[in-house]
Amino acid sequence: MIWPSLLQQTVLRYPYPLLFATISGAHLYGFPSADSDFDLRGVHILPTEEVIGLETPRETIELSTIEDGIELDLVTHDIKKFFLFLLKKNGYVLEQLYSPLIIQTSAEHKELKTIAKGCITRHHCHHYLGFSSAQWRLFLKECPPRLKPLLYVYRTLLTGIHLMQTGEIEANLVKLNESFKLSYINDLISYKLSESEHYELGNVDIEFHEREFIRLRELLEVAAQKSSLVEEPTAKLALNDLLKRLRVNKLHGVY
Repeated sequence: MIWPSLLQQTVLRYPYPLLFATISGAHLYGFPSADSDFDLRGVHILPTEEVIGLETPRETIELSTIEDGIELDLVTHDIKKFFLFLLKKNGYVLEQLYSPLIIQTSAEHKELKTIAKGCITRHHCHHYLGFSSAQWRLFLKECPPRLKPLLYVYRTLLTGIHLMQTGEIEANLVKLNESFKLSYINDLISYKLSESEHYELGNVDIEFHEREFIRLRELLEVAAQKSSLVEEPTAKLALNDLLKRLRVNKLHGVY
């Protein structure tokens, strides 16, 4: 395929070394349309002189470009900011870290994936409850409603339930539904794969999907209550050690 090479070229031109860069968005979730853009997410390592000086460091960098007709959106955070996100029960960063669609990696990326298991708590359920509610409101707001927000509703809820039950991050809706076996999910994914990113649902049973939205939210809440996941992250010291080692390595030109 052509697109991995193009994405690799993009990260190679990045202004700072990258701990990792992975694909997120619809490609990760298992329902990209032909016109879906590529959402790249990752972690960059700022030079030591930038983080200890008076100037505000570039903790978050966003780059958008269109090359060969492919829209690319690359967002990265500096290692310290990303590590702090991990400690704040942020589901987005976990999905980016554990994405199997890897454009660039490192030994420290692998180490971080091991450490970050100690950042997963039962309170991550709140991230997925909040995200699914926001997408449900968006789905109801638009007239006619779009398919994409509805798929996001189900993707976030099933990811949350799976996380509470297994302690593992799975963001791909196709793989998630192998366990949940919801027939309507496969139908919605088929529409998304064959239609535009902005495909509108002209004839949709909103009452049915509302019942499913409520049912799955309740299932997520119950899964969180029964989960064996810890209440608070246990990885702060390990993250702090990795952060310091990465800063020292950058100071000595390892990155």
